[in-house]
Amino acid sequence: MRGLYAITPEDLMGSQLLKAVEEALEGGCKILQYRNKTSDVARRRQDAGALARLCRRHGARFIVNDDPELAAAVGADGVHLGRDDGSLSEARARLGRDAIIGISCYDDWKRAMAAVQQGADYVAFGAFYPSPTKPNAIRADLQLLERARRELALPVVAIGGITPENAQPLIDAGADMVAVIQGLFGRSDIRATAHRLSALFEESRGRS
Repeated sequence: MRGLYAITPEDLMGSQLLKAVEEALEGGCKILQYRNKTSDVARRRQDAGALARLCRRHGARFIVNDDPELAAAVGADGVHLGRDDGSLSEARARLGRDAIIGISCYDDWKRAMAAVQQGADYVAFGAFYPSPTKPNAIRADLQLLERARRELALPVVAIGGITPENAQPLIDAGADMVAVIQGLFGRSDIRATAHRLSALFEESRGRS
């Protein structure tokens, strides 16, 4: 897995959400995570199902934040789990061995190593920059990405305040994916922003 990993903002729902996500997918987004912790069950089920179908049409992976049951119900490709979102083993039992299960590791190397040992498919470090979504988030530094590139045999995601203007150092340091929320969906031209972020990976590959 490599490229732009888009995460949906909570203030987008229904047709507005689908329009924004389709623009991101057309711009080159490879993985989409549906993150909504505030809407009711019916709304989350409806939006997640529509997003799963949209991602399939565009050949992108669809991940649900924090909710293996919802991921199973809509046929998502997997789930992303934070520190308080249940265990990896429980999610694996619910979703099966082929599901993609990602783990938030913040700035915690030991948590990343534990995730690898438990069978995670990717790990995420951050926040690398101040994040409008989580202003009090733990901060991580580039050394984590550099170490992960050397020592971890699975994809690594960088997250936290990432924009097209500041993503390149993270990719160059070892991030296989950059997870972006407002730096993508908060822009006036989502498709062009997604294309710009996606192009950074090719630029990094050309310099390596």
